[in-house]
Amino acid sequence: MMGPNRNIRIAGLGAALALGLGVSQTAAHADNLELRVATLAPPGSSWMKILDEGATEMGEKTESRVTVKYYAGGVMGDERDVVRKIRLGQLDGAAVTSVGLAMIDESIRVLELPMMFASIEEMDFVRDKMWSYFQKKFDKAGFKLGDTGDVGWIYVMSKNKVESLDDLKAQKVWMWGDDTIVRAMFKKVGVSGVPLGVPEVDASLTSGRIDACYGSPLAAVALQWSTKVKYMTSMPMSYAMGATVISNDAWSKLSADDQKLFQKTSKKISKSLRKTVRKDNLAAQKQMTSKGVKIVQTPATMISDFESAAQDVWKDLAGKVYSQSELDMVLKYREEYRKK
Repeated sequence: MMGPNRNIRIAGLGAALALGLGVSQTAAHADNLELRVATLAPPGSSWMKILDEGATEMGEKTESRVTVKYYAGGVMGDERDVVRKIRLGQLDGAAVTSVGLAMIDESIRVLELPMMFASIEEMDFVRDKMWSYFQKKFDKAGFKLGDTGDVGWIYVMSKNKVESLDDLKAQKVWMWGDDTIVRAMFKKVGVSGVPLGVPEVDASLTSGRIDACYGSPLAAVALQWSTKVKYMTSMPMSYAMGATVISNDAWSKLSADDQKLFQKTSKKISKSLRKTVRKDNLAAQKQMTSKGVKIVQTPATMISDFESAAQDVWKDLAGKVYSQSELDMVLKYREEYRKK
């Protein structure tokens, strides 16, 4: 390569690596940029296969002016570690779940409230309506917020059968320590969560420190949690999302032309990831059941308990995590979709 070799380092969760970043109007001219991307997604997972394809395409389109190198499997730490490193200037971006996004602007969690959406189509409609609003908020915070990415429907998975709220309370349930929404929901329904980072869950299921967790089927298979549980509830608690963020300072190091190429390639990756994640979540659930995991039909009483608690959580967190007007926006667009 000719010219200086400058590094732009990006880290985060490949489950949500949907880039699609906006184009800056003021970009410095920089050649031979290596984008270092860390992710919690394991090597060989659905996410990494598509991301690697995107990295190859990006290098080819820019004639190697911009290359992407992925560090898979959470080697850069949990999402809190990653966001902290960006702010310290040790990294320049992250592909994260909504928990990581919340460390930049917590109000975006209003799009991932428990028991809010009845279908993926409903969620897509609301999210698409509000995404540009959050992109502007992130820009003011110093970050480019990329296109949306999916993790999938979130279910409770456990070693012991869960057929009631009392059954769930009896479990040692993992709780992502940085997840404000789950912490509030667990408190509301009376579940004492065990706070751990994502990289700690597998070993904790093995050791017995926890005997229940939650996640999408695809994540559970990719992270090998599915091999340590026997049951999964039929009731999804929420739909998990994510996106890529990159600091405005780092983004400005790409030339205007390369920003456009990056944006075009990233949008293609984002669309492919969402389609693949949704298909592979269904396949992962079938794989889990074929390996002996039983889907427990969640009783109507337990669903009702969760819905009631969730609506209380929506109200309780307004003015704390997000504004009342942001919650009203979600409910307005959801109602707009339901009237279609």
